[in-house]
Amino acid sequence: MTVSQLVKRAVVVGAIVTSIIAMIAATWGALVSELPGMLGALVGSGLGFALLGLTALSIIWGFRAGNGDVLAPAFFGIVLGTWLAKFVVFLAIVFWLGDQGWLDRTVLFLTIVASLLAGLITDVAVIARSRMPYVSDVTLPGEDKASV
Repeated sequence: MTVSQLVKRAVVVGAIVTSIIAMIAATWGALVSELPGMLGALVGSGLGFALLGLTALSIIWGFRAGNGDVLAPAFFGIVLGTWLAKFVVFLAIVFWLGDQGWLDRTVLFLTIVASLLAGLITDVAVIARSRMPYVSDVTLPGEDKASV
């Protein structure tokens, strides 16, 4: 399994988990505070998935820029730069959304936390179940040499 395949699998599984969280949180938010609660849940889950997706994109871009070497400065620069930009944009969005009256801030906060935790757990589960070799130039059983 290549890095791109692994990251794509993590994004797909993360999208499924985030969609489930969005449906549950939107229902819960609608029961708690009607339309503002539902909107807070949908915005929160969307923001959580955006953060998950940007992390995956930065890893793919960094891996390509570093020519497949995760120790290349280009890889670290792209991944860490994206994380820093995500952090600044996330704070700006959260502070802006905190002042909006059309959504429930508590539901928004809880949904963002749930989405981010689920995304982290999903990433760990996908990576733990992958068959990535610890050494280079090794072909695992069932893989062809072209995919390594």
